[in-house]
Amino acid sequence: MTQVRKRLGDLLVDAGLITEEQLQLTLKEKSSGQKLGDALLQRGYVTEQQLIEVLEFQLGIPHVSLYRYPFDTNLFSIVPKDMAKRNLIIPMKKDGDKLYVAMADPMDFYTIDDLRLSTGFQIETAIATKDDILRAVNKYYDMDEGLEELFGTSPAHTEEVEQEKIVDQDSPIVRLVNQVLTNAAVVKASDVHIDPQETKVVIRYRVDGILRTERVLPKHMQSVLTARIKIMANLDITEHRIPQDGRIKMNLDFHPVDLRVSTLPTVYGEKIVMRLLDLGSTLNDINKLGFNKVNLQRFTDMIEKPTGIVLITGPTGSGKSSTLYAALNKLNSEEVNIITVEDPVEYQLEGINQIHVNSNVGMTFAAGLRAILRQDPNIIMVGEIRDKETAEVAIRASLTGHLVLSTLHTNDSIGTITRLVDMGVEPFLVASSLSGVVAQRLVRRVCRDCAKTMEPSKREIEIFAKRGMKIDQVVKGAGCSSCNMTGYKGRVAIHEVLVVDDVMRRVIMNGESLSKLREIAIKNKTIFLVDDGLIKIKQGITTTEEVLRVALPD
Repeated sequence: MTQVRKRLGDLLVDAGLITEEQLQLTLKEKSSGQKLGDALLQRGYVTEQQLIEVLEFQLGIPHVSLYRYPFDTNLFSIVPKDMAKRNLIIPMKKDGDKLYVAMADPMDFYTIDDLRLSTGFQIETAIATKDDILRAVNKYYDMDEGLEELFGTSPAHTEEVEQEKIVDQDSPIVRLVNQVLTNAAVVKASDVHIDPQETKVVIRYRVDGILRTERVLPKHMQSVLTARIKIMANLDITEHRIPQDGRIKMNLDFHPVDLRVSTLPTVYGEKIVMRLLDLGSTLNDINKLGFNKVNLQRFTDMIEKPTGIVLITGPTGSGKSSTLYAALNKLNSEEVNIITVEDPVEYQLEGINQIHVNSNVGMTFAAGLRAILRQDPNIIMVGEIRDKETAEVAIRASLTGHLVLSTLHTNDSIGTITRLVDMGVEPFLVASSLSGVVAQRLVRRVCRDCAKTMEPSKREIEIFAKRGMKIDQVVKGAGCSSCNMTGYKGRVAIHEVLVVDDVMRRVIMNGESLSKLREIAIKNKTIFLVDDGLIKIKQGITTTEEVLRVALPD
C-alpha cells in the first residue's frame, strides 16, 4: 500500500501552528516561485524551528542544532565558502564514504548532486535553520585564515604596511571588517560598536537592544581597523581629533545594507559606532508595528486628519523612525505631495521628496521647513524637533492647513506638551495645533521556539493588580540555539497614544499642571505605556522584566 505524503500546509494546520485561513491567504498572495515555507516565515505565522520540526516529520530527515556543534574543520576545504553561503549548506562530519551535511532545504537535489560529484562522497542530509547555517558559516569559514599575520604583526611594523593593506580587497584587514559586518547582519544586530581600550579593542554588537561582546582584538590593530572603516565611509583618515559622520552602502549576503558611521575621539583612540539599516526589511506596514486595536484606531484617525501636528516620542533607538515611515507609507498616494526633512535620510521611500539637513551650509530643520512650505505640500515630516525655531515653524505649518509628523525626545506622551512649552512655544499655539502624541518603547519578544508557560510570581500579580488587571500565567523563554540562549528573539513596540481633545486644549491654554492633564487622559481611557506592556505580557509576547526595563509603573 502506498503511503500518501501530506502536503506541508496541511501538516502545519494539523499541528495547530497556523489556521486554514492563514494557509489559504498565504497560498493566494505568495509570488509564483516562492516556497510556501518561506512565504509563511515572511508573514511571521511560523518560526523556522517550527517549520523544521514539521519538515523533519514529513520528510523523515533529522534536524540538527548547529549551536556549539563539534564541526570537523578539515571538511571546510571540500565545500567552498561561497557555495556554502549560496546554497545554505555546511558540512558537519564524515563517516566512511558518507559526508553529513546540514541544509536549509534538504529537497534541493541539484545541490546534493553537485556535492556528490565534486566531493566523491555519498551525501547524507540533515535540516538546520537558515540563520543557524549562516551563523556557522560566518563563524567557522575563514574564521582566522589570514588573520594570524594581522594578530602577529608587531606594532612598530604596522605603520608601513598600512596604506596598501586597507584598500586591497584580499588583505586580512579588509576581510576582517567584512566578516564583522556580515556577522552583524546574520545575528540581526542594529549597531556595531568598536571600543578602543587601554590594552585592547573590543567589538560589540547591539542585538535586540542589548549590547554583547563579539570579539576582542589586540591594541595594535586599532589604527588599521579605524583607517579601513574611515576609507569605506569616505571620512578623513588624517583627522583624529574631531567627531566625524559618514555612510557606507554595501551588499551583505546578497541584499543591500546602509551603514551610518560615527567616530568619536576618546582617550584611547577613536570609538566607532556603525548603525545598520537593512534596506530590505523596512517595516512599512502600520498593522505590523505592534499597536493594539484601540491604539491603532486612534493613531490612524490622527494621521488621517488633513491638518494638525502628530508627534512620536521616545529615547534614541525606540523605533520612532520606523513608526513615522510606516505612517508615511500609509498616507503615500499620488494625490498628495509629501515632503520630509531629515538628518540623515534613513530610508529612501518611493514617491516621497526627502531633504537632507546640512548645517554646514545653513540647511537646518527650520530653514528646510520654510523652503518646504513654498513647495505646496500636503504632508510634511520633520525628522526631529530640537529647538524653539523648528517647533514654531512646524506648528505654524500645521495651523496653515498641513499635516505635520515629527519626533521629540521625551519620556511619555503628557511630558511632550510641557516640553514644547518649556522650549518657548506659546501654550495657545501648542493647544490649537497638536492632534496627538504617541510615546513608544521597544521590548524584546519572547523567543517562540523555547517559550514556556509559567505561574506568575507574587510581585507580578501585585504589579497587575495595581493597574486593575488579573494575570494567570506568564510566558518566558528558556533559551535555545535560535535565540542565542537569551530567551528573546526580535522586538515589539509598546505604545501610549494620547489624543488631544477640546477639554485638554483648554487645560493646555490655561497652563494648568501635568496632573490635570493626566486626569483627563485617564478619563479618556488612554492606554499608558505600562498598561500596553502588561497587555502584551498577558498575550505571551514579552515578559514583565522587559516592560519594567523601559516603562515605570506610577
